[in-house]
Amino acid sequence: MHRTIFLCLGLLSPAQVLADPPPQERQETLRNMLRHDCGACHGLTLKGGLGPALLASDLAAKSDDYLVDTIQNGRKGTAMPPWKLFISEQETLWLVQTILKRH
Repeated sequence: MHRTIFLCLGLLSPAQVLADPPPQERQETLRNMLRHDCGACHGLTLKGGLGPALLASDLAAKSDDYLVDTIQNGRKGTAMPPWKLFISEQETLWLVQTILKRH
């Protein structure tokens, strides 16, 4: 019994749980940020540009944790800047899950 509980708990990480959606107005702001701010480097259709494509099929192999960390902290040695001053971790997780079509 205890093994089963620990096994189940071990399979769940915070990023595997759906993020609570932000208020509707903030969702619109975040979607606008995705289209315009992210789109400035990743292409307005998110199919790639200076940065890689942000389509669900292109990101499917990446974990939510990795994607949240990338958005929050940027990636050294790349043009990807940190966005943590503009978007919370919970909002970032929601945005990642929205891109991956989990919402």
